[in-house]
Amino acid sequence: MAVWRKLWCRNLLAVSLLFYILLHTIHVHARPANMSAAKEKAPASKDDNEILPPDHLNGVKMEMDGHLNKDFHQEVFLGKEIEEFEEDSEPRRNRKKLIDIFTKVDFNKDQSISAKEMQRWIMEKTEEHFQEAMEENKNSFRAVDPDGDGHVTWDEYRVKFLASKGFDEKEIAEKIKNNQDLKLDEETQEVLESLKDRWFQADNPPANQLLNEQEFLSFLHPEHSRGMLKYMVKEIVRDLDQDGDKKLTLSEFISLPVGTVENQQAQDIDDDWVRERKKEFEDVIDSDRNGIVTMEELEEYMDPMNEHNALNEAKQMIAVADENQNHNLELDEILKYSEYFTGSKLMDYARNVHEEF
Repeated sequence: MAVWRKLWCRNLLAVSLLFYILLHTIHVHARPANMSAAKEKAPASKDDNEILPPDHLNGVKMEMDGHLNKDFHQEVFLGKEIEEFEEDSEPRRNRKKLIDIFTKVDFNKDQSISAKEMQRWIMEKTEEHFQEAMEENKNSFRAVDPDGDGHVTWDEYRVKFLASKGFDEKEIAEKIKNNQDLKLDEETQEVLESLKDRWFQADNPPANQLLNEQEFLSFLHPEHSRGMLKYMVKEIVRDLDQDGDKKLTLSEFISLPVGTVENQQAQDIDDDWVRERKKEFEDVIDSDRNGIVTMEELEEYMDPMNEHNALNEAKQMIAVADENQNHNLELDEILKYSEYFTGSKLMDYARNVHEEF
């Protein structure tokens, strides 16, 4: 069982209690506990963001803990502009930005977006996320390469990671140098062991127990490396696979622990969550429709640069808003369904559309 799964189970009661309090104090659109939902978590510290591999990867369909990425279609439609569409933003300004995006996606300028045009756009936005991760990695690598020699040892990373968690950096460095017991709590030790496994997976042959900048990118962002993508898939399958056959059935895929709050609202949330996973399993991940998802199928599903997946995603996104059933998207359709594409609901979406366009 993966480390994060163990930690989740250990804190199930506390999570459930917190969930119960939230449901009774505020009105929110929620789902079962997801450690990777970045927008639902308190912001991490700068050091955490610099050196700890993120659970959430932009433009990847599944989180590191096995939950579906609920923002995936917005991430691949908006790219790095996703943060500009805030719920409290001025609707007219967001409408203009969405119209501008429509004109860019409409490559042949026929005032209609085809599946091929949407596929091309999705690949461009995914590449944007890749480039953004690479730029962030440059800063992250400098943070953990104190001597600037272009390589990072596991011990150098371990010192910086523990320092970001509040340990005294000089004290930790001295203990590691002298091979002394670090006296870590059990939770921190388990996280370190998991990170160490991932560290050595990112160490490309010939393995030298040092990571250069490219290997460090694979460590933080496994979607940038085919080998690390395979490793990520193995971790997810190991976490969900109940019978040990290294494959996933539908029942295994939808049995990830969910909220246990005893009220109708929580039950509705759980039911919605199960329906979403069932639909994704049957319609998308299980490509040969045999009721079994292999690691190869899951790897193809997780690969953000898979053009076939991008085309399927394009068709699904179009189907959501294609009211006239012509298999394309017109401007009024994409404005009407703006909340799906951007997370921002535009009021009076049809007002002055033609004038603005």
